[in-house]
Amino acid sequence: MENKSINNSEIDYSQLVEKIKRWAFDAGFQQTGITDINLSDYEAKFNQWINKKFHGEMHYMERHGSKRYRPAELVPGTVRVISVRMDYFPPETKEAWSVINESKLAYISRYALGRDYHKLMRKKLQAVAKKIEAETGSTGYRAFVDSAPVMEKALAEKAGLGWIGKHTNVLNRETGSWFFLGEIYTDLPLPIDTPQTDHCGECTRCIDICPTQAIIAPGELDATKCISYLTIELRGSIPETLRPQMGNRIYGCDDCQLVCPWNRFAQLSEQADFSARHQLDAPELLDLFSWSEKEFLEKMEGSAIRRIGYECWQRNIAVALGNADKNKIIIQSLTEKRKTASAMVQEHIDWAIKQQTI
Repeated sequence: MENKSINNSEIDYSQLVEKIKRWAFDAGFQQTGITDINLSDYEAKFNQWINKKFHGEMHYMERHGSKRYRPAELVPGTVRVISVRMDYFPPETKEAWSVINESKLAYISRYALGRDYHKLMRKKLQAVAKKIEAETGSTGYRAFVDSAPVMEKALAEKAGLGWIGKHTNVLNRETGSWFFLGEIYTDLPLPIDTPQTDHCGECTRCIDICPTQAIIAPGELDATKCISYLTIELRGSIPETLRPQMGNRIYGCDDCQLVCPWNRFAQLSEQADFSARHQLDAPELLDLFSWSEKEFLEKMEGSAIRRIGYECWQRNIAVALGNADKNKIIIQSLTEKRKTASAMVQEHIDWAIKQQTI
């Protein structure tokens, strides 16, 4: 961030915040909040989480040191963060539990059914930032959408967009948790919003439902057990002890959100780009497993799924096929794919074949 001179005395910041929230809403964000940059209350908890190695192979979580929880170290000159949310639950999709409970189908986390949200949201955030710049004169800012060491959940909580629930996702009383977050770091001393209070109460549905018991305490997630981590972040072999619990979840896991009472109030996304593509809301496992690498890359063009690569895609589906109801066609498909698969995928195929023949 480049700190340029502005005549701050001429700016009505309360009025500016009203404009920023209107511009953000017009751009497609459902809510906007402003917070200061003091994340000291979150710093110790984050470092404890890292020290417990709960981040697994997500080395980027520790790579940037204190820049993650000290915004002014990441972007010098930052004094405020504008936090936004965008609802993503895609309309006209197969009911989630009906997919999870049908072993021949593949379950893909609802956020990944359409186009990748990163570029779409970042472009919209940049447009909002440009309007702020035009209104105030040259100012310093940077927009982020899950693209830098940013504690987006902590910032969203402080900005009043919701509270961090027991499953570690941000919850909002009006819309649940099916939304993406984005931020604009700014050097403008904007008035800040009031944080929401916690409304989880005694509920433990998210903790109880977790297939791998990855939520080890309220607000504490051992990511190395989380199906989202196993299917998306992990690049090597999935621990055998966790494979049976994965069921047919081949990319991410939504169980903790699906059972959350606050998601009764969730709103469907208004973004056409988040609508399901290629019937990914309820695809057949065998159909996905038959894709060549070329087909995978073509069909996943513009999708968040593409970044895990074809090898992990096959690995995840192999595990799901191992968990599926026994079927000779599945064994045939696994055996055929094994001929051309990598050593890592072969190991998961062998496990799946064993599961199918026990």
